[in-house]
Amino acid sequence: MTDSARPHGSFFGRRKGHKLRLHQADLIAQLLPQLSLDLNHPAPPDLRALFGDPIDAVRLEIGFGGGEHLVAEAQAYPHLGFIGCEPYVNGMAKILAQIETHEIHNIRLVAGDAAELLAWVPPHSLARIDLIHPDPWPKRRHWKRRFVQDATIAAMARAIPSDGEFRFVCDIDSYVEWTLAHLVRAPQFEWLAERADDWRLPWPNYTMTRYGRKATREGRRASYLRFRRTDTSQ
Repeated sequence: MTDSARPHGSFFGRRKGHKLRLHQADLIAQLLPQLSLDLNHPAPPDLRALFGDPIDAVRLEIGFGGGEHLVAEAQAYPHLGFIGCEPYVNGMAKILAQIETHEIHNIRLVAGDAAELLAWVPPHSLARIDLIHPDPWPKRRHWKRRFVQDATIAAMARAIPSDGEFRFVCDIDSYVEWTLAHLVRAPQFEWLAERADDWRLPWPNYTMTRYGRKATREGRRASYLRFRRTDTSQ
């Protein structure tokens, strides 16, 4: 369960779990620099230029954890480009191994802060943003660390064009309520749910993550929220 809303700093000193195996360390050293976006340089006017093959649009996944969902999306939609943002070094090593094994060419990575990435991308350049099982920061004094805040909603609204989407999955009721409260009051987004199953059930072709399966085993039920970006001229 990850969340990329962190103060800027060194990726390797930031979130490290188990010691990396030799090949994982090699992937971090050799493959990650090839796929990483350099936020210290201006973004291209069209993010599709970040990918070698012609693509139709670009999506972002914030805090991709072990990478199951991001990898599945990239394989299912080879005509799209995907950016994954993750500060956790073990998660980065896992997705790099999958990218290498499956020879995936339509993923680019950011080892750090999603808020900085959202400020870096050109306006209306991300067709969709996914936030799957983020860190809920359940203690009240830590709520300011949750990714969903008024400022990040405004940043996403800037990055998403009209009819683009923000999708949110979480099994912690308090964070689901928090997200709904923030998004429903945001004029740039509209909640797409029309019936209970629209948030109780995953959308078609959703890839369940390892954490999602764990939550189900432990008796927690996730909510699946979809928000559409309203007219960007408003």
